[in-house]
Amino acid sequence: MGELLFGLGIPAAAAPGADPVGAARAAEALGFDFVGTNDHLHGSSPSFETWTLLTWIAAATSRIRVATRVLATPMRPPPVVAKMAESLDRLSGGRLILGLGGGSMDEEFAAFGLGVPSPRDKVDGMDEAIRILRGMWSEERFSFSGRLYRTEGARIEPKPGRRIPIWLGTYGNRALAVTDRLADGWIPSLSFAAPEQIPAMRDRVLAAARDAGRDPAEITCAYNLAVHVDEHAESRPDTVTGPPDAVAEQLLGFLELGFTALNFIPVGPDPAVQAERLAREVLPALRAAG
Repeated sequence: MGELLFGLGIPAAAAPGADPVGAARAAEALGFDFVGTNDHLHGSSPSFETWTLLTWIAAATSRIRVATRVLATPMRPPPVVAKMAESLDRLSGGRLILGLGGGSMDEEFAAFGLGVPSPRDKVDGMDEAIRILRGMWSEERFSFSGRLYRTEGARIEPKPGRRIPIWLGTYGNRALAVTDRLADGWIPSLSFAAPEQIPAMRDRVLAAARDAGRDPAEITCAYNLAVHVDEHAESRPDTVTGPPDAVAEQLLGFLELGFTALNFIPVGPDPAVQAERLAREVLPALRAAG
């Protein structure tokens, strides 16, 4: 099955008592491979900005990778993200996973005066953004003229010391086509893509990558899912629930679908307890299967 990666979702909460950096430190100590947080800037709940929080987490840890899960592409100009990503990857010692998406909450764009991108613009924007990122990371001066974004002799130094992985959270056929052409990973969520939908979607990504001359094995397939390890948890269609052995059985089924990474969003009154139960009572069975 190859190397398996297991990630833990860290809430960007900034309310009194919240400690996302402490949660990331604990995840590293428990043996998780990466931590990630989502990207929502608008709202009444106290929260940290994603990039700033991940930078702080990277500075407070030493091994664990940090992932944007996923960065809303229309929120930030791609050339700026290119510079931001190079800096964070370099400062963290090569630990960044750059997750990108089209943005799921249109009210955020409207609230920030950015206009609400159409579904076509969201997909085309991801495509153009990746081309700009890769171009600016590899060429001395990079010019690009797209429908939505452009650069004119854009230059950043230093260049990345490695290929920064880009994972896309995509679902529709046009968005999946961007993943198979340009991305290094695919990270759908259980709440938007049920297990029975996954084989056809994954086959599309890998077959198109193969047709484009890419090695499908180079594309990480990661499943983003809510998990509640509890002997008395009620079954929910959008959450993996149950005692440790039942949770492990469900997750092994996802690995058999071809996923090589799982990102867990702890559900329950105490996320720290959930993270520890996952690490100690569930992950050993999954790692043994790999």
